[in-house]
Amino acid sequence: MLYLDSNVFIYAALNTEDIGDRARALLRRVEQGEEKASSSALTFDELVWAVKKYRTMDDATMAGEAFLNFRGLRLVPVDGDLLALALGLIRNYELDPRDSIHVASATLSKAEAVVSMDEHFDKVDGLRRKTL
Repeated sequence: MLYLDSNVFIYAALNTEDIGDRARALLRRVEQGEEKASSSALTFDELVWAVKKYRTMDDATMAGEAFLNFRGLRLVPVDGDLLALALGLIRNYELDPRDSIHVASATLSKAEAVVSMDEHFDKVDGLRRKTL
């Protein structure tokens, strides 16, 4: 199981260069059942916000709808237990709140690796990061 950070979806939606192609290829493999993957419900917020910032509200709502209907993706709900785990990660690793929620979500989904371009995940003990 891979955990997909929000930047995978953002690159897939907005980037027309090689990194966007790699993100879209990974998402196709998940959708086709070739890869198992999870992501936080928080990813919805980050994706829609980024697409709205750089494109239009219509594009943002289409990206949000595509995310919600994405086949093969397990959404990790954000609840009190997850937030308590995230708070511990903030204390231990000085992560930003959103990043701690992603790490807690990856942990709870028993992901073998986090797919992300963000190097700050590298400081979390026991967390393996894969780039696109």
